[in-house]
Amino acid sequence: MSKLPFRLGIHPINWVGEDVKEHGDETTFEQIVDEIAALGLAGTEMGRKFPADTEVLKQELERRGIGLTSQWKSVLFSDPSYHEAELEAYRAHAKFLQEMGSTVISTCEAGGSLHFDPRQSPREVQRLNEEQWAALAQGLNAAGAIAKEYGLKLTYHHHGGTVVERPEEIDKLMELTDPELVYLLFDTGHAYYGGADPLEVLQKHYDRIAYVHLKDVRQAALDRAREEQADFITCIRNGVFTVPGDGCIDFAPIMNELVTRNYTGWALLEGEQDPSLHPAYEYASKALRYLDSLIAEEGER
Repeated sequence: MSKLPFRLGIHPINWVGEDVKEHGDETTFEQIVDEIAALGLAGTEMGRKFPADTEVLKQELERRGIGLTSQWKSVLFSDPSYHEAELEAYRAHAKFLQEMGSTVISTCEAGGSLHFDPRQSPREVQRLNEEQWAALAQGLNAAGAIAKEYGLKLTYHHHGGTVVERPEEIDKLMELTDPELVYLLFDTGHAYYGGADPLEVLQKHYDRIAYVHLKDVRQAALDRAREEQADFITCIRNGVFTVPGDGCIDFAPIMNELVTRNYTGWALLEGEQDPSLHPAYEYASKALRYLDSLIAEEGER
């Protein structure tokens, strides 16, 4: 993958589910990072099996030549009454990631979400009204300023089952937030899941993109989920997501766009599926070969 201008890593969610806890729950931290190193990848995000002690984590990653790219941070900014506590927690999160040498903070609004809102468990996503959108933007701008203090970028993760999953919601978030403080985590799988063309999202918002997740979607599983009106977690259990090259998304134009525009940030492989059915190392290896073939094809033109 030497022809890539950006750094390629992999998310531990390929080995251990974050939202579906039974997926890979028996997998150890050591297995995850040993296999990441064996894949020849040098970046990963924080996972729930990783050591909580910063020094231990640093030592374990460094001796395998792996850097920590980021860690997910849920926020509740659509409700102004939560801003003070949320910003205090965000500062602590930024401090940890700075200590780990990370450059971005994967950030997602929990308010109104099917599965992440700590206040409720709605039967469907509670879309934001204009006041809530304004509060969300205000909170994100403030959090983005905190991230900037620590030499980090807030990268907003548009995400299935949340209030920013559809293409028009991504557009609105980008319009309402300060481009100097709030960036975008472009996720191919979540873009497709939310009804967008991933390439169009990439092209439209490229100047705001500071982090990338490369994830694929199984169309048949998604179609079945839509017919059954399955929620986001059920979709994961039913194998909607997989690694690049194993689903319906055409990654050739996406990779071409990233290469042509000379994207230099991190891009992480994601599968988010049951590793007992789809072994993480095996599927990551196939994804790397697939992406490598796309770059080789591009170089021959």
